[in-house]
Amino acid sequence: MSTEQNKAAARRFIEETISQGNMSVADEVVALDYVGHPTPPGVPPGREGLKQVVTMYRSAFPDMKTTIHDIIAEGDKVVIRMTHSATHKGEFMGIPPTGKSASFGEIAILRFADGKIVEYWGQTDSMGMMQQLGIIPAPGQSGS
Repeated sequence: MSTEQNKAAARRFIEETISQGNMSVADEVVALDYVGHPTPPGVPPGREGLKQVVTMYRSAFPDMKTTIHDIIAEGDKVVIRMTHSATHKGEFMGIPPTGKSASFGEIAILRFADGKIVEYWGQTDSMGMMQQLGIIPAPGQSGS
């Protein structure tokens, strides 16, 4: 597949699976033997594990929307710079809902093979998200 086709599949995955929770798109654009880097502990490998991770995030942040700022492709890789915005309305990794909203960035690299996403590396501003949700103190704030 061309880099333009890979970019289109990556955009569709982010906009429809991540931002809208449409798992049927994951079935179309993600390989069965997909590998996520990193994957939370206890999540099974492959596409089904990815669906569990997306479902976990969407259960905790049901209004999550993702804005894509840049998509760059070369060879079999697509890089996406994006911002996620959401309200913490459900339990997230053992943390009860705070009701607060957060907006946090992510840069992801997706590797494609035979037109499907086979690997995903993501660097998310988790610290910024946790600070905005009030789970950890922001710099200069007391933890008590």
